[in-house]
Amino acid sequence: MPTSVLPTQDELLSALSRVNDPEIRKPITELGMVKSVAVDDAGRVAVTIFLTVAGCPMKETLTKDITAALVAVEGVDTVDVTLDVMSDEQRATLKTQLRGGQAEREIPFARPGSLTRVYAIASGKGGVGKSSVTVNLAASMAAQGLRVGVVDADVYGFSVPRMLGVQQRPTQVDDMILPPISYDVKVISIGMFVPGNQPVVWRGPMLHRALQQFLGDVFWGDLDVLLLDLPPGTGDIAISVAQLIPTAEILVVTTPQQAAAEVAERAGAIALQTHQRLVGVVENMSWLEMPDGSRHEIFGSGGGQAVSDSLTRSVGAPVPLLGQIPLDTRVREGGDSGIPVVLGVPDSPAAVALRGVARALSVRARGLAGRSLGLTPTGR
Repeated sequence: MPTSVLPTQDELLSALSRVNDPEIRKPITELGMVKSVAVDDAGRVAVTIFLTVAGCPMKETLTKDITAALVAVEGVDTVDVTLDVMSDEQRATLKTQLRGGQAEREIPFARPGSLTRVYAIASGKGGVGKSSVTVNLAASMAAQGLRVGVVDADVYGFSVPRMLGVQQRPTQVDDMILPPISYDVKVISIGMFVPGNQPVVWRGPMLHRALQQFLGDVFWGDLDVLLLDLPPGTGDIAISVAQLIPTAEILVVTTPQQAAAEVAERAGAIALQTHQRLVGVVENMSWLEMPDGSRHEIFGSGGGQAVSDSLTRSVGAPVPLLGQIPLDTRVREGGDSGIPVVLGVPDSPAAVALRGVARALSVRARGLAGRSLGLTPTGR
């Protein structure tokens, strides 16, 4: 039915400015994705949108969001969305814009002015729950409103995509990778690039290059926190992190068992050689809470505090025990189902403890280390 009050072009563009690209998380108007928008006398809006790539996996979501935004404008009766694809020149312009004016690849977290806190989650050995801690910290921080990214740097033992329920592959815009987003967490993993459950058989230089691509080729946007789930031990990836992001801080995960704690100390002590800061220790699988309220310490006790004390002595600065995470089958169930326990069962003892660690790290979510203060020397 014709309407007497038709929206103006500015009103239509204003509505479109409230639609974010699902992968880049910026307004489509700001990204140059709106090719044209017009309304006829019957209130029918025709809008044409540039997709970054032809096979964009989020085009249905984008179409739905655009339709909803325009239908809400007074005077709009129906919306017809047409999808086009950016030219090579448009994509090049977009990449330069997203990289902050830098046409070439660089690691944004290594820039002197970067305010992103980078935490490398390390362990001395496998099986201590390092990946479970990583994804739950990420989900908890994102739930607090922080902008969070996760790099699954455990190339041989990647598990983060399953734990965060990520099934789609990243979108590639030429040499720029748009990471999938789950629970408001941007995620990248080698598991998104290998078919099925195929193993990755690489040596050191390829591991370094993969990490370099994850950090430099992926569009992360303006993150408050980046978490790197490192492989266990003190091998190539740990050294590469120190080289590529010297300001990354190390969070050590251990269990109460003394044998595990001794190995964890070695993983943390790498900071002495790489000159990185140790932010703290997390003790996982600390105890099993029994129905009567008592605690059954299956793996012994004191490992986390022992690592904290030892690393404090070694580096000459406090390395606190940030939290003790009790054993809880719901942590494992959340990892298998792709719903982190901090979101799926937020009142469980493990979830409460994990949120406590996330809060301790979140209060220092952005820093001034390496940032220019704009001071200049004066003459005498």
